[in-house]
Amino acid sequence: MPSPYRAIFAAPGTKGFTAAGLIGRMPLSMVGIGVLTMITELGGSYALAGAITATIALSAAAVGPQVSRLVDQYGQRRVLRPATLVAAAAVTGLLLSAATDWPRWTLFVFAVVAGCVPSVGSMVRARWTTLFRDTPQLHTAYSFESILDELCFIVGPPLAATLSASWFPEAGPVVALVCLLTGVWWLTALTATEPKPHPRHPHTDRSSALRSPGLQVLVATFAATGAIFGSVDVSTLAFAEEQGNKALGGVFLAIWAFGSCLAGIVFGLLHFKGRAEPRWMLGISAMAVSMIPLLLAGNLPFLAVALFVSGLAIAPTMITTMALIEAHVPHAKLTEGMTWISTGLAVGIALGSSVAGWVVDAAGARTGYVVSLSAGVTAAAVAFAGFRRLTRPAQGEEPGTDGDGDSRAERVHRGGEDAGHMA
Repeated sequence: MPSPYRAIFAAPGTKGFTAAGLIGRMPLSMVGIGVLTMITELGGSYALAGAITATIALSAAAVGPQVSRLVDQYGQRRVLRPATLVAAAAVTGLLLSAATDWPRWTLFVFAVVAGCVPSVGSMVRARWTTLFRDTPQLHTAYSFESILDELCFIVGPPLAATLSASWFPEAGPVVALVCLLTGVWWLTALTATEPKPHPRHPHTDRSSALRSPGLQVLVATFAATGAIFGSVDVSTLAFAEEQGNKALGGVFLAIWAFGSCLAGIVFGLLHFKGRAEPRWMLGISAMAVSMIPLLLAGNLPFLAVALFVSGLAIAPTMITTMALIEAHVPHAKLTEGMTWISTGLAVGIALGSSVAGWVVDAAGARTGYVVSLSAGVTAAAVAFAGFRRLTRPAQGEEPGTDGDGDSRAERVHRGGEDAGHMA
């Protein structure tokens, strides 16, 4: 591991919450593909599968920020465990209703409740921010988290698709559920590195983090970006099936994530001067342009190359986005702010996968990439329209504190308790 990445793990407790977070966020990449594959393997259409995954994503978009808001107020352990149990029960009901041919409406009921799954990636990033706020190490930590996100998307989709296609239809979501429970329970057991909660007081600002104009721009842009992700997922699986090998769909999505992972590794080694907003605009624009080659793909090798090149723009854009959130959201609302980005993505994924599912059923897999290009153009247009609003960051607590007056040094020292308990 290059030295900048080694340096961030010198802080006690970081290895533990990073490993737990990696396991806990695996469902992020596995559930959508797993449910898509499960429904189609059980005889359902891509339109039905897309509608169910869209329902899960929309529910997560509505419930996720509220869960994270409670986390900021009460702490990760007290909130994440109950929320995870509810989500696990709902996913279990979804699998049973699909396997036993219950009425279709039951699928959507369970999908709605499954949306309370917590944003594990936001929880881990909040821990990094508590340790390294206002230091260069925070850029490296955010980069490493984006690398892990992409690692999940390298391993998760082919694993979920292969399990559901070759073992039994529900296998992919089942494994994702086990990862969620394991990761959340491990993460919440590491209390020394947990950000301190910010209980409400009579004079506490109880407004949503979404009141920040800059965060509004980021969320709106990433709603369109999520539509890219959702439509590419559905269209790629359908394209692989049309070419005679449905299981390869997950592999090609992994290639897409691999390109992003490589770009994230390099981006994390760099230290930039000047404002982050122009870099963010460049990244959004690059993501939009990279959708064009997907429309031209006539065979699987060409599609693999096009997806790899497209992936190069993803991780750097996500890393820059997290840095902008830290600048635009008060420290006491940081977890909520990060989750709003996930919410924007979830809404976009829901719309993108649903629309692409209908387009694929009606006109074929390649036409589904028209939805991806349209989403990319929309993301760039929203980003350009709201660019000026990103120039007014929100004012939070004093730099170097966690919002309750504790210094980073004190927080790092307490992080050593986790290492001691683990040993």
